[in-house]
Amino acid sequence: MQLISLIAVSLPGLAALGALLFTWMQVGQASKELRISEQGQITSRFNAAVGNLGSQSLDIRLGGIYALQRIMQDSARDHPVVVSVLAAFAQQHAGSSAESLKAPLGGTFDHAPKPDVQAAIVTLARRDPDRDAGTVIDLSETDLRGLHFPGKASIRLPRAALSGADLRWAFLNGADLRKAYLYNANMDSADLEKADLMGANLAGTSLTGATLKSANLRGTDVTCGGGVLGDPETGEVVERTDCVSLELASLDGADLRNAKMSDTNLRDATLRGADLRGADLARSNLTNADFRGAKLAGAKLGGATRTGALGLPQKG
Repeated sequence: MQLISLIAVSLPGLAALGALLFTWMQVGQASKELRISEQGQITSRFNAAVGNLGSQSLDIRLGGIYALQRIMQDSARDHPVVVSVLAAFAQQHAGSSAESLKAPLGGTFDHAPKPDVQAAIVTLARRDPDRDAGTVIDLSETDLRGLHFPGKASIRLPRAALSGADLRWAFLNGADLRKAYLYNANMDSADLEKADLMGANLAGTSLTGATLKSANLRGTDVTCGGGVLGDPETGEVVERTDCVSLELASLDGADLRNAKMSDTNLRDATLRGADLRGADLARSNLTNADFRGAKLAGAKLGGATRTGALGLPQKG
C-alpha cells in the first residue's frame, strides 16, 4: 500500500517533469530552426549584396557595400569572407599603382579614390579586427592616393598588405598599422600623425614629406642591408633600391626607440623632441635634419652624414 501511495504521490511530479522535458526539446528544436533560418537569410543577403557590387550604378554598388558591412556586424562566421570580398573589390576598382605612380606628386593634391572604393576601404578600416580569423586585407599594388576617413572613428588596418601601394597624400592620422606590410609603398606627403607603425615592414617605403608627428615607430626595421647589395654568384655590388626615404618628413615627438634606420634618407627631416634612444642611424643621410630636443642616448650615428644637422654631436 505504501508503494502504491508513493507512486500516486509521484505521478503529478513525473508528469510535470515530462512536460518540462518536452517543452525544452521543443524550444531547442525551435532555436535550431531559427538559427538555420537566420543563416539562410544571411546567405540570401550576402548573395544579393555581392550581386550589387557588379552593378553599373554607383548607388547600387554603395548599397551592396553597406549591406556587407551590416552582415559583417551581424555574423561573426561570415565576417572573414566579407573582409576578403571588400578588399578584392577595392583592389580591382581602385586601379593599379603601377599606373598612378607615373603621375607627379605636385605641390597640391585633389585626387581621391572613387566613392565606392573609398566606402569599401572605410568599411574595412572600421571593422572589428578580432573577428578576422587570420584573413589579411590585401590592397597591394593599389592606387589609394588621397585616401581619407571621415569622422573620428578609429582606423584599424593592422597586418594589412599594402606593398607597392600608392598612398601619396593619404590621411591616416592615428591609424593602427601595426605589423602592416608596406614594402615599397609610396607614402609621400601622407598624414601619419600619431599612427601606430610598430612592427610594420617599411623596407623601400618612400615617406618623403610625410607627417609622422608623435607616431609610434618603436623597434621598426627600415634597414636596407647597408646600402649596397652583392650578387652571391657574380660578386657584383649594386646600389640597393629598398632603402627608406624620410626626406623632408616631420617626425617631431615620434617614438623611434631601438628603430633600425641605417642608410635611411633623413635629409631636411625634423625630429624635434623625438625619442631615438638606442636607434641605429649608421650611414644615414642626416643633412640639415633637425634633432633639437631629441633623446639620443645610445643612438648609433657612425658613418652618418651630419652636414648642417641641428642638435647632433658632430662626432661619435
